[in-house]
Amino acid sequence: MRLKQFWESFSKNKAAVVGGVIVLIYILVAFFAPVLAIYDPYEIQLSNKLQPPSLEHWMGTDDKGRDILARILYGSRLSMGVGFAAVSFGAFFGIIMGLVAGYYGGWLDTLISRILDVMLAFPGILLALAIISALGPSLINVMIAVGVFSIPLFARIVRGSMLETKKLEYIDAIRSLGANDATIIFKHILPNILSPIIIQGTLRLATAILSAAGLSFLGLGAQPPSPEWGTMLSNGRDFLFSAPYMAVFPGLAISILVLGFNLFGDGLRDALDPRLKS
Repeated sequence: MRLKQFWESFSKNKAAVVGGVIVLIYILVAFFAPVLAIYDPYEIQLSNKLQPPSLEHWMGTDDKGRDILARILYGSRLSMGVGFAAVSFGAFFGIIMGLVAGYYGGWLDTLISRILDVMLAFPGILLALAIISALGPSLINVMIAVGVFSIPLFARIVRGSMLETKKLEYIDAIRSLGANDATIIFKHILPNILSPIIIQGTLRLATAILSAAGLSFLGLGAQPPSPEWGTMLSNGRDFLFSAPYMAVFPGLAISILVLGFNLFGDGLRDALDPRLKS
């Protein structure tokens, strides 16, 4: 019944449905990339370098003769993988910190809140740059860096929801029956505050993918010859006048995916948050 109500509310938002379709298409493309790609994304053919879009190469070839469409298809795996991994990392630690701070309060709440304040004092991209500078440039370190600056957002949301939920009468009733803290937190409170976590996670995916692409563009993320979209953009900037398609197509791939996640996240927020319903 609740699923039916959710779908009725979500489907009324046409932009959200479009966003959901975009995200689903990208997920399918990432999953079936080896089937969809005709060419090897890593194969260098200097005789075919800088070929414009054609029936043979729909998005053209890069400066090393590699098929751009094949690289974008395989790059969807990397970009979406980084986004999901980074958000999962940030959500895991943020949820734990928010649950502990909100439930126990006192000095634990003060300590965790001050740690979060320090993390929020730095712009996210600068914090990520500092982390990667310490760990070294790689795709794994980009996941960690983007995940770290996602922690405070999840922690704040979970802490606020916990402070509100733990005061409800049913929690007092469960506690009076002898349930321990872990049971109360993970079995009775966490399932009831999942909606804002899901909404934040969906919206955060767009930011994570964009941030990861930006770091790769700066040379701090995926390294050549990886077909990561940010790396492809960085490579294409040297050919903006002679072969603009090298940068245009990866840029469009990033923009459309980020737009899809934002539209989908807005729709989830309207459908799952009862305070926003008319």
